[in-house]
Amino acid sequence: MFGLVVRFTCKDEASADAFDRLVADTIEAIRRDEPGTIVYAAHRVDGKPLQRIFYELYADRAAFDAHEATGHTKHFLAAREELLASIEVDRLELTSGKGTTP
Repeated sequence: MFGLVVRFTCKDEASADAFDRLVADTIEAIRRDEPGTIVYAAHRVDGKPLQRIFYELYADRAAFDAHEATGHTKHFLAAREELLASIEVDRLELTSGKGTTP
């Protein structure tokens, strides 16, 4: 299993709204076209209206690589740039959990 936690900080409220719309469209394509993506969850951060956190779990590194190669992900990666002030990425190694197989 391969995972990520990504923290996005949007430039302003208008950018945050546009980012949320972009995310909604992207997640719909992920649901439809990515069997190796186990969890792809986008969260707002309580008390921090410009921040978003993604939690992503993939069956393995190959599933993540397949996700990165899709047209909808490439579109998301390009379109998000003008909306964001910063991005922080943590790659995760599963050690134990419920609903997962380490």
